[in-house]
Amino acid sequence: MANKITFLGAGSSVFAKNVLGDVMLTPALQEFELALFDIDPVRLKDSENMLNNLKASVGSRCSVKAYSDRKEALRSAKYVVNAIQVGGYDPCTITDFEIPKKYGLRQTIADTLGIGGIFRNLRTIPVMLDFAKDIQEVCPDAWFLNYTNPMAVLTNAMITYGGVKTVGLCHSVQVCMPHLFRQLGIDTEGVQTKIAGINHMAWLLEVTKDGVDLYPEIKRRAKEAQKEIHKDMVRFELMFRFGYYVTESSEHNAEYHPYFIKKNYPELIERFNIPLDEYPRRCIRQIEKWKTMREELVNNKNLEHTRSREYASYMFEAMETNVPFKIGGNVMNTGLITNLPKEAVVEVPCIVDSSGVTPTYVGDLPPQLAALNRTNINTQLLTLEAAITGKKEHIYHAALLDPHTAAELSIDDIVALCDELIEAHGDWLPKFN
Repeated sequence: MANKITFLGAGSSVFAKNVLGDVMLTPALQEFELALFDIDPVRLKDSENMLNNLKASVGSRCSVKAYSDRKEALRSAKYVVNAIQVGGYDPCTITDFEIPKKYGLRQTIADTLGIGGIFRNLRTIPVMLDFAKDIQEVCPDAWFLNYTNPMAVLTNAMITYGGVKTVGLCHSVQVCMPHLFRQLGIDTEGVQTKIAGINHMAWLLEVTKDGVDLYPEIKRRAKEAQKEIHKDMVRFELMFRFGYYVTESSEHNAEYHPYFIKKNYPELIERFNIPLDEYPRRCIRQIEKWKTMREELVNNKNLEHTRSREYASYMFEAMETNVPFKIGGNVMNTGLITNLPKEAVVEVPCIVDSSGVTPTYVGDLPPQLAALNRTNINTQLLTLEAAITGKKEHIYHAALLDPHTAAELSIDDIVALCDELIEAHGDWLPKFN
């Protein structure tokens, strides 16, 4: 292995700046090559220019190299960062939203679970398994850091069927408690937390300060906050009903459960402040923003960077220096959460050092939380089954078991919707039988 960090999907310039800019600011990583790969040569060149400008302005000794050949980008890499999106906004995200709407099925983000999440998985898994083949051939001992959604299923595919040392990383664990406390006006200083579950539906199991449980105060303030419309209505409602605060945002969680987006109860959308079609709006804003941001980022000789909260550079540093660092990581459930399936990927505290990523034991989740997680795991595992076997029936099974979809549509409509989406995706999907 060489001192090489390969970034797949390097055309995501803002994210590449965060992760690789962090690397440039980390003393233990100064001798690394930052290898960039993207299927869009224009975006790849943009990121290469941006990172070379940043390297000069921060005085880093890292080298930056763009590759047109993926296998060469990966060759001898020690670490691989994955940030790809297969199909993009146009045509695939548009398809994921517009066709379900014809059936009366509305979504908010559609990148994790539900109809949108299922089809995003189905078009991404084959690409990821192609990465795995290359990795097995040219850098079999590399650690693969997956930032791409749908996190749980893609991470599972890389470990179970790709045979690659993979950990899935998501921002939601890092920002969960700070976001909640900022919203409720509580000081975060000295607060200890324990978070575990599945990606986008992990739970703030413990939150203490000096040994005192802060949940009673959190719930008291949340009750007050819930009297006015705000952006966290869904998460607070889930906390009141199930006892614990969930890591991912309200717009996400609105579509992971059968309770919030219901055509027979349209008043719920306003009551819980649910932003339907939120992800397409974000995509359009980002596309517009990039037109003006591109010049500021790509050709800015005085580009600056402050080390971000992204886990990647801290993990590389921990592995290189053997100074442990704690993360919330997505890993296979090797007996870590004892009342969730062993076939699932779970999100648990992990320790990173020179021996790699070591997940910690959690034990049983409170039964109601494990039950909610299992409703999402069912769809995740059947989506993976569909991708690996190529059997269309498992796509139907995944959709039929999705909580939001099943609460809104009949069996016949769910099957018809899947068929229409398969046809609309065309060559973005492999052939199913």
